[in-house]
Amino acid sequence: MANIIEMPKLSDTMTVGTLVRWLKKEGDPVKSGEILAEVETDKATMELESFFDGELLAIFVREGTQVAIGEALCAIGKHGEEVSAPAAKAPPPAPTGPEAPPPSAAPAAAPSPSPAPAAAPSPSPAPAAAPRPTPAPATVSKAPPATAPRETAARFKISPLARRLAAEKGVDPARIAGSGPGGRIVRADVVAAAASGGNGAPSPSASSAPAASRGPLQDDKVVPVSNVRGTIARRLLESKTQVPHYYLDIEVDAGPLLEVREQLNAALEKEGVKLSVNDFVLKASAEALRRVPAVNSSWEGSAIRYYSAAHVSFAVAIDDGLITPVVRDAHLKTIFAISSEAKALGMKAKAKKLAPEEFTGGTFCVTNLGMMGIDRFCAIINPPNAAILAVGTIVRKPTVKDGIIVIGQRMTLTLSGDHRVVDGAVGAAYLSALRDLLEKPALLLI
Repeated sequence: MANIIEMPKLSDTMTVGTLVRWLKKEGDPVKSGEILAEVETDKATMELESFFDGELLAIFVREGTQVAIGEALCAIGKHGEEVSAPAAKAPPPAPTGPEAPPPSAAPAAAPSPSPAPAAAPSPSPAPAAAPRPTPAPATVSKAPPATAPRETAARFKISPLARRLAAEKGVDPARIAGSGPGGRIVRADVVAAAASGGNGAPSPSASSAPAASRGPLQDDKVVPVSNVRGTIARRLLESKTQVPHYYLDIEVDAGPLLEVREQLNAALEKEGVKLSVNDFVLKASAEALRRVPAVNSSWEGSAIRYYSAAHVSFAVAIDDGLITPVVRDAHLKTIFAISSEAKALGMKAKAKKLAPEEFTGGTFCVTNLGMMGIDRFCAIINPPNAAILAVGTIVRKPTVKDGIIVIGQRMTLTLSGDHRVVDGAVGAAYLSALRDLLEKPALLLI
């Protein structure tokens, strides 16, 4: 009897997963431990592993399809073996009509254009076919069935809206010079070509205008919400509406920190050491939790849980949202170990390759927009944490030192606290300890 591979629960909060792409196709031999596909959860893109030896008999789910936990994905068994009943219910209803997004592209792509290439290099078109062994290459077509447009599309880029408008106005897209990104033909180009006489080149006024002044900001489109973005929206809405936030600001003299950082980076450059300001903040956050441990806690309804270890997470921006990798036991690690681990976790986060244990279990969170030039901001608490630290940029400004006005390097830190767990006085004590550590950065090297 064939073995059915079902959608596993790959993260603690996962309810559905998106089958991003298949790495095996029907008929391929499979060994236990081999990777069958990539699945996007609400936190990251994970690898789907086979637990059986045999042949991949049938694929039940197209690339780009959202699948609930426990639903059948594929069947593995002996060559020629009949596939049992789950194959009949697996294919989810796909959008129809010429304007419907192809199932292999829509959910897998993030709202921003950058991830789009990730959907293209799928190693084999087989998963997009119907789940039965009969090949159906036509299902991967991304355009309405036509003859000439398929050949034309290989020569130029054109937005769907511009293509429809060109057909309505009788304009040949092949004779239009696109003004969009990468020479893409957009609506304004078709309108200009129609005004200049139909199939002719765009009018001189249109072609001579600067590219930045022509065309829409982007194509009108509706993009399905990814698992990551949907989870972020749900969790942050719950946090903002259910957690009583309060905010505390403190200004830090960042001059000593910058001096120590510069000295360390210059002395250890040959060893590949390059500490960032955020590395110091992560280390100082963990040490401040040692001094004010009440912040290292979470609300559990009828109880407050206090943690014995500082597992400090930090926000990393990804294509369709953000994720918070965790530096575990940060209070026990040197700043150099934290720096190395944070860089490795950040790279894995951007590639959506974090393992569940690498982004869960944080007890305190740091989010830094200072590197983007933001002076100060208030962050939303990431439950179940009781607090989150927002880090602003370092600003050169007049400041009073020893009764004299000098140019100082100042950095604003903002603590968002859950008032059910951390009272304002406790939050203030934490920020005071954090400032003391950052203004005496040598203490972070012990």
